[in-house]
Amino acid sequence: MKRPVEQFLAGILATLLTFSPALAAPQEKEKEQKKDSKSDVDQIGNRNVGKGVNFYSLEKEIAIGKQLAQEVERSAKLVDDPVVVEFVNRVGQNLVRNSDAKVPFTIKVIDSDEINAFALPGGFFYVNSGLVLRADEESELAGVMAHEIAHVTARHGTKNATKGELTQLAMIPLILLGPGGWAGYGIYQGLNFFIPLGYLKFSRDAEREADFLGLQYMYKAGYDPNAYVTFFEKVQAEERRRPGSIPKVFSTHPPTPERIQNTQKEIATILPVREQYIVTTSEFDLVKARLRALQSTRKAQDKEGDKPTLRKRTEQQKDKKDKGAQKGDDTDDDRPTLKRRP
Repeated sequence: MKRPVEQFLAGILATLLTFSPALAAPQEKEKEQKKDSKSDVDQIGNRNVGKGVNFYSLEKEIAIGKQLAQEVERSAKLVDDPVVVEFVNRVGQNLVRNSDAKVPFTIKVIDSDEINAFALPGGFFYVNSGLVLRADEESELAGVMAHEIAHVTARHGTKNATKGELTQLAMIPLILLGPGGWAGYGIYQGLNFFIPLGYLKFSRDAEREADFLGLQYMYKAGYDPNAYVTFFEKVQAEERRRPGSIPKVFSTHPPTPERIQNTQKEIATILPVREQYIVTTSEFDLVKARLRALQSTRKAQDKEGDKPTLRKRTEQQKDKKDKGAQKGDDTDDDRPTLKRRP
């Protein structure tokens, strides 16, 4: 008869073996690759690019994303200009419709000069105003947004969380056999609060996949895929000109030259040539001009806020002071009454 601890360890081992991708039957893998080929742009929307080991249902993923979004909006200042917000949302929703997304997207603009955008699990998507202003063409903005949408369609956030939990499961035998016994497992469970950190920090392989899928999404939406390369070249030039100026979030991305090379290869081998692409629109230029005006107003207001506030005396206060001067010390003013000691 097996002891309880041995039975538990056997169950854990069975779980890990069940979820191990390496043990999948080769025939089934080959069928899935043919059916859900990530290289077939004609199948976008019918592919399951988010398949893989994941302990979280789509419903749970949306709930997690909603909670994280509330935290973001408690600390970030959102752009509330209806013209800017509607335009960015429209560009994003067009990309979502031409993606493999299985969840609805909520898209908002953050008032920040940083060149960045990020999408939380469950489709809660934030675009910095700095990114909109830095893009020279609408297709460049669409490329970055498509990349972030791909992180959600591939479910990278909850896959990261799942990996964290599997790592914990793999560590349980060591914890149980160690001096802490079951108490050690309880302490280890307490480290779960680190898991949310993985919702936005992805491995370089995940970033490569987001590049691969994102390029297809912007192409399917009608945008010029070469804008993906153009924006990478800008990032590369910025890195050379001002080291450290690129947000730290890009540190997990593959090196820029590699991303450019991979993108050019994908354009040449996977994407069918089209006669026409959307490069930019006059509306995008108007939105940028509007954002610049809003930014200038905000900065002017911030400067005004740094100045000391001066208050002018009212006519009533002037009359009161003049009358007090005429009456001498008997006047009743706002000064405190001082009494000398005898």
